[in-house]
Amino acid sequence: MEQFVMSEHTALRISDSQQGQTVLVLLHGYLESLEIWEDFTKLLSPHYRIVTMDIPGHGISEVKSEIHTMEFIADVLRGVLDQKQITHCFVVGHSMGGYAAEAFAAKYPERLQGLILFHSSPNADSDSKKEDRRREIELIRHDKKELIAQLFAPKGFAPHNRNRMKNRIEQLQELIAMTDDEGIIALLNGMSERSDMNEMMRRLAVPQLFIFGKYDEFIPVERAETLIKAHPQAEIAWLENSGHMGFLEEPDTSAEILRSFINRHGGVETVR
Repeated sequence: MEQFVMSEHTALRISDSQQGQTVLVLLHGYLESLEIWEDFTKLLSPHYRIVTMDIPGHGISEVKSEIHTMEFIADVLRGVLDQKQITHCFVVGHSMGGYAAEAFAAKYPERLQGLILFHSSPNADSDSKKEDRRREIELIRHDKKELIAQLFAPKGFAPHNRNRMKNRIEQLQELIAMTDDEGIIALLNGMSERSDMNEMMRRLAVPQLFIFGKYDEFIPVERAETLIKAHPQAEIAWLENSGHMGFLEEPDTSAEILRSFINRHGGVETVR
């Protein structure tokens, strides 16, 4: 069920399936909204209570400032959980949502049953990545958001999936076109300034899962393997036929990976 709530003095659109003993929070990525999870949640909601939200600055949640830090998003999520009287949950963060999930883990580890990074990384932005984000901001300020949509949306999918996923790519491009310019800039600034979370993740006494795609152009295999070596505490899963959008490219496999992880770490499936 979709509804609007206030958290950290910010108006948010959230969705809460409301049923299930184990809670799974899904945090969407950059230039996405909670709609991105719509089909995927159908595979999970029979088993768990699913909570999603439009991260402030995306979807139809409010834009609060010129920078939305990952810590701010973590505080917003904590406020949502408090209102819903949810004390513990598993959190899945896709791409940018993973950065927010890491900030939540750093600030509120006692609320976590498990942390899943879905095509995401604990690394801070490199200097070159920060420059890329500055260029994106300039494109937006010069009314060239459609160029970002044309380039970004297809790149999220494995090359061999782009024709098959053509409708999904077009939907994502439409979603980007409707996203508030100032909201995009606020989150680009927040991602650029985020802290390195590698040491926090290694010390985090919470079950962790990293999910990577073999054809991910944002986190190539070589970079993923470097992260794997740096994080022996984390469980690893590979999607053999996915790029950066595995929950759309291989939804059944992705859902089974999540269910296996959750159920091995204290999650309880609801029988319906």
